[in-house]
Amino acid sequence: CSAWCFFSGKSPMASTAGLQTSHGHWFNTTLTSSQSHLCFRYSFPRPPAGDFLECSPPRRSRRCSYAVAAAIVVEKLGQGRSLGPSLPVSRRSRDGFLARRGRQQLAAAPCGSAVEGAGAAPATDRFAKTLTILPKPGGGEYGKFYSIPALNDPKIDKLPYCIRILLESAVRNYDNFQVTESDVQNIIDWEKTSPKLAEIPFKPARLVLMDNTGGPAVVDLAAIRDVIAELESDPKKINPLVPVDVVIDHSVRVDVAKCADALKQNMDLEFSRNKERFSFFKWASSAFNNMLVLPPGSGILHQVNLEYLSRVVFKADGVLYPDSVVGTDSHTTMINSLGVAGWGVGGIEAMAAMLGQPMSMVLPGVVGFKLTGKLQDGVTTTDLALTLTQMLRKHGVVGKFIEFHGEGVGSIPLPARATIANMTPEYGATMGFFPVDQVALDYLRLIGRSDETVSMIEAYLRANNMFVDCNEPQTGPVYSSDLELDLTTVEPSVAGPKRPHDRVPLKEMKSDWHACLGNEVGFKGYAVPKEQHNKIVKFDFHGQPAEITHGSVVLAAVCSSTNSSNPSVMIGAGLVAKKACELGLEVKPWVKTSLAPGSLVVTKYLEHSGLQEYLNHQGFHLVGYGCTTCIGNSGDLDKSLSDAI
Repeated sequence: CSAWCFFSGKSPMASTAGLQTSHGHWFNTTLTSSQSHLCFRYSFPRPPAGDFLECSPPRRSRRCSYAVAAAIVVEKLGQGRSLGPSLPVSRRSRDGFLARRGRQQLAAAPCGSAVEGAGAAPATDRFAKTLTILPKPGGGEYGKFYSIPALNDPKIDKLPYCIRILLESAVRNYDNFQVTESDVQNIIDWEKTSPKLAEIPFKPARLVLMDNTGGPAVVDLAAIRDVIAELESDPKKINPLVPVDVVIDHSVRVDVAKCADALKQNMDLEFSRNKERFSFFKWASSAFNNMLVLPPGSGILHQVNLEYLSRVVFKADGVLYPDSVVGTDSHTTMINSLGVAGWGVGGIEAMAAMLGQPMSMVLPGVVGFKLTGKLQDGVTTTDLALTLTQMLRKHGVVGKFIEFHGEGVGSIPLPARATIANMTPEYGATMGFFPVDQVALDYLRLIGRSDETVSMIEAYLRANNMFVDCNEPQTGPVYSSDLELDLTTVEPSVAGPKRPHDRVPLKEMKSDWHACLGNEVGFKGYAVPKEQHNKIVKFDFHGQPAEITHGSVVLAAVCSSTNSSNPSVMIGAGLVAKKACELGLEVKPWVKTSLAPGSLVVTKYLEHSGLQEYLNHQGFHLVGYGCTTCIGNSGDLDKSLSDAI
């Protein structure tokens, strides 16, 4: 198909183009504006067939993609600035478009000017006075930064730390067009404007994509290059305006388990199934500047983001500013544990961010969650995460930020905070934020950040009132609402049988399960007649007698970005396997077992501690590095077991 795109010089509101599919159906959208419209047509590229994972540019096919994105980048890069007014175009054709605008205006700006200054472009004169030098303790300077305290407004001291990040972004990106003075003032007046659902623009510092949802965005970027090539300009000038990291972690499936070479076999199958997709990603990794593609087997996006991709504080063109990120996965919030603002977005928002456009968002309310005390022995971070999820679901936090504070936060190690932040979509919020403190700085050193870098991060955050020091008196921000939890009251728990916020104390699990069997069909019921509660189905499992009943475990996976990246629970799993081996216990042979860590770091400490041997003995062999069972990529159960079910 071909796509006709109409684009206005002002911020696009809604969009449109009529798209005719091969089946003859038309899909229409609309783009409105008080300004004039632009229009053009283009084709959609796809990777070539050929040798396995060959690295070559895409060629065209009869498909179509986001023409609006192409229009935005042509307008933005063509003028070397943000979106501005356009000239009238009367004919809906590429020729009419070119005649009115001229080929020179469509030529993209050089890559350097489009990319290097994208995140740190200085604010105009209105806030230039806030640009301050950050000195080094021994002389010299780390760079310059936009000082929030320099705004001299007492309301800023009462802002939650997560809102201060939005304020800094607005001040730094102020241009009186995309970001206006009223936007800055709305954030400063957050306590009053948030309940009124005021909208603000936000420009994230970077973007993370996973392969399933990020692939289309990268394809669109390639499509824009196709347009530029048709317009006889240099397509290599088209690159993301913010750093983009693509992690391929959603393609692996657990087809093979319970054997020593499960990892190799599953990866071989993954590559054979996704040959064309991976070929395209490999091409993109070398074709685009400002884009990093991490190949299959690197780990789960959120753990890799935490260990490897996180900056906490960026430095670009000599200007320091807070790290912030949006991603095409709801659990992008895991990075909140490190004091980085981040959340999941849809493909259109991700594409806009990639092209340097601000995202429009409602200024959120912030729930202050005070934690006191310490977790008792035998209680895991997962137990805490389930308790918090239950409390926050009950409180109602959809569309809100959660900010954790209180003396109890200092007792929670960063990997445990990551588990809590990762669960943010489950409790319904946009962010579950932990401001940077000494625990976060210690973690940065642990994962290999240099002392110089960590010192710079601490100096910047302290200077901009974004650092929490437990050794200093805490006056505390003002929140939209408050919750409190004494960590000593958290007990071992599970959740279910169907929803993560239906928490059940472990001691009540058996009685709760039997009650659920008989309850009416719903989140806590299956409506199984009482006389069938103890029904047993016997079957033959490869020559062995086997049986299952209601509640039998048939799939056991140590996986998910929530748990598999937390050393305390992963080592705990290894210790349970070790104890089971010592007691002569074994997992039933028909239970499909698997281990899919969040990163290679997990494998290293399980092997070095000797615990992987015991996990292997129980059938929990390494099956892959990526999102597996928790997103439905568990692979099939044995046919005899499926038939019995």
